[in-house]
Amino acid sequence: MNDQKLRVGVVGLGFAGQAALEGFAELPDVEIVALAGLEKDTLARLGEKFRIPHLYEKWEDLIATDGLDAVSVATPTQLHHPITIAALDRGLHVLCEKPLARTVAEGTEMVEAAQKSGKVLKVVFNHRERGDVAALKHQIDEGQLGRIYYAKAHWMRRNGIPGMGGWFTNRELSGGGPLIDLGVHILDMALHLMNEPKVTTVSANTFAELGPRGRGSSSSVIRPTVDTLGSKFEVEDLATAYLRLEGGGALQLETSWATYRAPGDNFGIELFGTEGGAKIEVQNYTSTDTLRIFTDVAGVPAEVRPATGAGLGHRAVVSEFVAIVQAGDWSAHNGSEALVRTQVIDACYASAQAGREVVLNG
Repeated sequence: MNDQKLRVGVVGLGFAGQAALEGFAELPDVEIVALAGLEKDTLARLGEKFRIPHLYEKWEDLIATDGLDAVSVATPTQLHHPITIAALDRGLHVLCEKPLARTVAEGTEMVEAAQKSGKVLKVVFNHRERGDVAALKHQIDEGQLGRIYYAKAHWMRRNGIPGMGGWFTNRELSGGGPLIDLGVHILDMALHLMNEPKVTTVSANTFAELGPRGRGSSSSVIRPTVDTLGSKFEVEDLATAYLRLEGGGALQLETSWATYRAPGDNFGIELFGTEGGAKIEVQNYTSTDTLRIFTDVAGVPAEVRPATGAGLGHRAVVSEFVAIVQAGDWSAHNGSEALVRTQVIDACYASAQAGREVVLNG
């Protein structure tokens, strides 16, 4: 495909869809030929901005566009499965927003469809493309931390329930609350930095204390009530999980949309290794002075604060997706790594519901 532009379509007009559009538009060997979404004004505005010839309200019409090579799926979670399956069945490569799917069953079908079609299925885990995460991964790969045996990862919000009363808080549409929304990001970050250890068991708890009472949303000064939400708050607003890893390691996850704590939207990870430690702490999406590396210098405890920069985020993921498609070696890019994340999240929900530890199969 190196002798012609990659023709792509984007489904979804929200933040993720617009990030995909920006990423594709920067690449000279890509042509955005189709865009789909239900918001007519936004569809028209983005179509004009990016000079997109084919604009659709229905994603099915976009998938059927002649000459399309790839599709970016930037929709609510419940649509990831049907759009991805339809695109792969039509012989299109797929870039899908996180999480891969609401359930393991859906995710498995998506991976199997990618394997059957021989096309690329890549999932957007943009936070591993942050400058601090990339710098820390380089240090880990160089052996600076030794063997990492324990990690703690978190994403905590004070008032951050997205779209109170919308699809995010509807279990059927979203698959869950902050655990599947934010937790999948920090889970991916941790497993990526720890070189993909196998998760053997999980023990999790979920809580819904503020959301059901209309609290925890920053979208309105007036707190909504259950009667005015449009949809009942059906998911958790805080989750915690303890994961045992093959080889004796462990990972602790903590994530919330809403909880009484210091104001802000903060995430990060702390790693404990045999030769050193590290910590990333991000407050309100900052990208400066977020990484600490802990070591010894001449037997004296030392702390290093590398200058890392922001990184490219979504743009890096889009660029990598295009590079994979153009390289022509697609067999290893079938969404299976993202499916592992879905399997862990599923097991966490199962553990919380059952009130006991759950063993992961496979």
